[in-house]
Amino acid sequence: MEHLSLFDLNIKIKDCLKGNLEESYWVVAEIGEMRINHKGHCYLELVQKEADQIIAKNKATIWSYTYRNLSGWFESLTGQTLQPGLKILSNVVVSYHEVFGLSLNIKDIDANYTLGERARKRMEILKKLEKDGIIEMNRSLPLPLVPQRIAVIASSTSAGYQDFMDQLENNISNYRFEITHYQAVMQGEEAEGSIIQAMLEINRDINNFDILVIIRGGGATLDLDCYDTYGLASHVAQFPIPIITGIGHERDETITDIVANTSLKTPTAVAEFLISGCRDYEEYIDSLYIKIIDYVIQTFKEKNSELEYIKKHLKFIVENTVKEKKMHLSVVKNNVRNSAKGRKQVLETVLRNYINALRLNSSQFLSLKRMDLEGLAKNIDLVDPKTVLKRGYSITRRNNKIVKSAKDLHKGETIESEFKDGKVESKISK
Repeated sequence: MEHLSLFDLNIKIKDCLKGNLEESYWVVAEIGEMRINHKGHCYLELVQKEADQIIAKNKATIWSYTYRNLSGWFESLTGQTLQPGLKILSNVVVSYHEVFGLSLNIKDIDANYTLGERARKRMEILKKLEKDGIIEMNRSLPLPLVPQRIAVIASSTSAGYQDFMDQLENNISNYRFEITHYQAVMQGEEAEGSIIQAMLEINRDINNFDILVIIRGGGATLDLDCYDTYGLASHVAQFPIPIITGIGHERDETITDIVANTSLKTPTAVAEFLISGCRDYEEYIDSLYIKIIDYVIQTFKEKNSELEYIKKHLKFIVENTVKEKKMHLSVVKNNVRNSAKGRKQVLETVLRNYINALRLNSSQFLSLKRMDLEGLAKNIDLVDPKTVLKRGYSITRRNNKIVKSAKDLHKGETIESEFKDGKVESKISK
């Protein structure tokens, strides 16, 4: 059996590949790893996944000169830089080195594919949000008339947050806002989880807030990828109070912006939106005040005119009524005077009749009463004890008390008997 050195085997593999492969291939793959060395060469690892499992992997390189041109051109078209996790369509040359092994040398990248792939992912996420029935939830919440209790998710060190706070605290109308800051990573791989964690903390004290503001300063378009994820978008869409975003981009609208209640470009735009809301409400209140004043003035004018009319009309009514009552009183007075004279004559006649009748009746009354008195006197005289004694009767007393019954007397008692001509004492023996 022929023996080969490793070097000879690798040369055979190299020659075999060279003789059987095309000059280059357009390959779809995801950037798994990526680094730039000090000379400007870009070293990548291209992978293919199915259900998040890697089923193919190859090393790849973009030499410095090509990388400078490709990366700048790619970013200008797509708005993002080449980075791990990005799916690309690249033109590669398959090379095999006897020391370094198989690798792919990237000569070109189709930016239009990446744009289409990114748009496809966005569309899939938006369709899933719509299918889940949550895409409109936060957008349908009414904004408070004057939101003043504001939860803010931002990086405290970012210029965007500083601008936002300066705008609110130094507004010329001197409106006051109650700001509660929640620290979070606002870009990069950790941003999604960090922002969601801050939202969960806010939700625990949800009754203390009117709205939630998510803001970040300016930066590369690449930094916005964390705002195009289903996880963050679903939390924003289902948050129980309105969310206002100002994540510092001018060209593209992220999925988080789409599902939020209100989307603005920058943190300062969010601050101005809040201030203008207060200003609009103040102007509305001022307009109501002016309308009330105008209404009161107009009402006073109308009521004053009514009072003047009533005053004149009442004066006329009172004067006529007084005249009528005076005439009526005059008639009554004459009628009273005439009726008083006639009534006086009638009363005098009646009085005279009463006097005559009284005189007649009193004489007859006195005669009758005199006869009654004489009869009573006779009756009294008949029952007088002296008269009774004269008729032969006697009065028996015991201890100066009249005895009315024999049963009241007892043997041995002393009694006194009174007759018409004297008294006799007796002692009862039987």
